[in-house]
Amino acid sequence: MIDYRDLHERLVQVGQEHLLKFWCELNENEREQLIHDIEELDLNELKLYFDRATISLNQNALKLDDCLQPIPDHNLISISRTSEERLSAYREQGLKQISEGHVAVLLMAGGQGTRLGFANPKGMFNVGLQSNKTLFCIQAERILRLQELAAEITGKKGIITWYIMTSEHTIKPTYDYFTANNYMGLQKENVIFFEQGSLPCFEFDGKIILDQKHRIARAPDGNGGIYRALKQQGILDDMEKKGILYLHAHSVDNILTKVADPVFIGYCVQANADCAAKVVEKSAPNEAVGVVAIVDGKYQVVEYSEISTKTAELRNADGRLTFSAGNICNHFFTAEFLQKVGNIYERELKLHVAKKKIPFVDNSGKRITPDKPNGIKIEKFVFDVFQFAENFVAMEVPRDEEFSALKNSDSAGKDCPSTARADLYRLHKKYIEAAGGVVHGDQCEISPYVSYAGENLSTLVKGKSFTTPLHLSYPLASGKI
Repeated sequence: MIDYRDLHERLVQVGQEHLLKFWCELNENEREQLIHDIEELDLNELKLYFDRATISLNQNALKLDDCLQPIPDHNLISISRTSEERLSAYREQGLKQISEGHVAVLLMAGGQGTRLGFANPKGMFNVGLQSNKTLFCIQAERILRLQELAAEITGKKGIITWYIMTSEHTIKPTYDYFTANNYMGLQKENVIFFEQGSLPCFEFDGKIILDQKHRIARAPDGNGGIYRALKQQGILDDMEKKGILYLHAHSVDNILTKVADPVFIGYCVQANADCAAKVVEKSAPNEAVGVVAIVDGKYQVVEYSEISTKTAELRNADGRLTFSAGNICNHFFTAEFLQKVGNIYERELKLHVAKKKIPFVDNSGKRITPDKPNGIKIEKFVFDVFQFAENFVAMEVPRDEEFSALKNSDSAGKDCPSTARADLYRLHKKYIEAAGGVVHGDQCEISPYVSYAGENLSTLVKGKSFTTPLHLSYPLASGKI
């Protein structure tokens, strides 16, 4: 058992001795829990975190117009403006890497479905497709189909390892869901769960907040927490052991994500990129989305609030927005780059700060839920490693084919289950029509087992007419899809 006086002295040295103010009121189990919470903290690092966070908070209102440049043309490729011949070459390269077992996927799945009115992890949400598949299920089946597709093209079947980053609150229900659903056909050993970290919440004067008399108030450290978690939880070591060279990382809440997209992988490999991002063209100058750009010579995502209206409205000679590369949280990393980030750059990541209403224990021991912001939460963002890349590239993808976010309940009318469902149906109808079929109506779903991204549909649909609702699927050995 840690000696109270030693613990108190350590806390005094960093100005956090108030964490022990209810010590005499705690029972043995509560004392052990509080000690555990404190021992998890790197107290000296946290002092630096707060100091850096305070600087970041004061810089939040700064505009970056004078030091901003768009992505150079030689570092940006647009799917819609690239020949099919080049895209096919990228696709073949990507499938080759998959067949060699060089590609893994990192799914950022720490979020709850609270804003959807859903009490479980967001990946377990069913948007109401005919198949009733969840986001987890759709993405798992895309991985299965892509492994088969790579084998068909190259004659060699490789495994796509799926790393799933959860949070403290989502790891158990996520694991239970995968177990109950037999990992959606994937091999258990190829699906690896790990947990993102958390950071304590601070008062404005730097004091760590107590959530209960014996518990420190904490919040997830943001999707940028993946880099520390990858190192600390052995994921980087696992990648090295398995010979994985490339990682496709994306968020769970985009129903159109092309998981381990071979075109993206192939492009990045051929470009010798160590870090890359998929982007979509901004729909309007005032669209509330961050843009990938160069700031003071380094790549980063610039939030819409950091650019003046005048700069946001700038256009090129062809009429397209100058700063048009909308960030969609869809990234490529080499394993070598991730090792550098984990060993060197992670501690230099920018800290993003938000003033929040954080429940706390007052001096009498009563838990209070404030009605106005009383402290700060600190986050790291996944895209803040762009600045450390030696060769960063970006791929602009069609929004209607690759991006439909799921953030809100249907009452919002935007980025909600209805729009996600409609966007997927629209894309799948487009696939069938491109393959020579005719679809009457809009409710159209294609199982990932049938086609990953519109390929190999001609034999099924060419010259045929379909009336919706339409669900293209077929039985496998394990049953009906």
